[in-house]
Amino acid sequence: MRHSLERYFQFTELGTNWRTEILAGLTTFVTMAYIIFVNPAILSETGMPRNAVTAATCLSAAVGSLLMGAYARYPIALAPGMGLNAYFTYAVVKGMGVPWQTALGAVFLSGVIFLILTAAGIRQLILEAIPQELFAAVAVGIGLFIAFIGFRNSGIVVNNAATAVALGNLRSPQTILALAGLLIMGALMARGVRAAILLGILGTTVLGALMGVLEWKPQPYSPAELTGTLFRLDIPGVLEIGLLEVVFVFLFVDLFDNIGTLVAVGKRAKLFNDAGRIPRVTRILTCDATASVVGSLAGTSTVVSYIESAAGVVAGGRTGVPAIVCGLLFLASLFVAPLAGAIPTAATAPALIIVGALMLSHAAEIDWQDPAHSIPAFLTLTAIPLTFSIANGLAFGFTSFTLIKLLSGRAREVNWLVWVLTALFIARFFYLGKAA
Repeated sequence: MRHSLERYFQFTELGTNWRTEILAGLTTFVTMAYIIFVNPAILSETGMPRNAVTAATCLSAAVGSLLMGAYARYPIALAPGMGLNAYFTYAVVKGMGVPWQTALGAVFLSGVIFLILTAAGIRQLILEAIPQELFAAVAVGIGLFIAFIGFRNSGIVVNNAATAVALGNLRSPQTILALAGLLIMGALMARGVRAAILLGILGTTVLGALMGVLEWKPQPYSPAELTGTLFRLDIPGVLEIGLLEVVFVFLFVDLFDNIGTLVAVGKRAKLFNDAGRIPRVTRILTCDATASVVGSLAGTSTVVSYIESAAGVVAGGRTGVPAIVCGLLFLASLFVAPLAGAIPTAATAPALIIVGALMLSHAAEIDWQDPAHSIPAFLTLTAIPLTFSIANGLAFGFTSFTLIKLLSGRAREVNWLVWVLTALFIARFFYLGKAA
């Protein structure tokens, strides 16, 4: 049995062994386990039961990671995506007034469409057509978006009628706690501690308890808490109120997240073939789409591939075993879900800032010397946080990219599929302008 598994995962060809792969899986889990605390903290603001969301987070991450490891055989772990959970909460539910059940229905539909597009080969075409600069710009924009939410949740930044935003009360106990958490996480990361974010959240929570600002009332829990969100999605509601734009954003941003992770992890693990392509890419995309469908049914926002998987690759992971190990650990985490209730917002807000900071590294992938690339990238990464909408950032980026290429006599450099997407975005601008 053992030798059969080693042949299936190509241990010999990839020059690895069980010890290395298992340790890589543990490393990946430790670096991304913060999602168990952060995702429920964000989604619970919609009115979703926090314990139920925590269980759904663990379950969807487990299913997605196990599927990726066993079927696609890649060291890529999955979990509800940062950025998409913020869009789900702050833009769709709180911003548009959409019930969280209906928002879950939109996530479900985006996952089903993903599966259809993957089966038809369209996702693969999109993957090859999107300019690299826009990939990077979306990642940076989402990072700024996440960081802004972290600053706001921590009280470091507050609303201001005259200037839109202003510095908050830095003497507030919650804000002081958040700043302390930010320093703790930053120091741990500077020391090279892989579990810096997770340890930082836990350390900040302990500090909050010592400061007397931790408000936690433990309640009875069992895995049955999942029923609070399980199968509660409202698909007909999506069609009734016309949330096609929301479905499109879930669909499109997940595509960007997944492709970006594939490229980053694939390059680090040297998984590209001689033609510069990733083998079994259809299986990877299928796992990603299936995980999102499972996540919506369980009660969480879109599930994506995690860039933290690169930590496991750095530790030596090359096969699907690290993803399987990570999935099993997420499954085990189902039984400690109540602990997440003790995590205050002041402890998770610094994590959002740190994650946002990490995502800014993608700015180095943008060709800032070429205005035809740098201007669309800049519009994308700034429009996302400033308009509080990932959809607006995507629209500005694609539209400006295509039109600048056209007006500068470089229209032939634009893939036909990008032209199609640009036309859709222009139609969206016209629709929003008319509605206004």
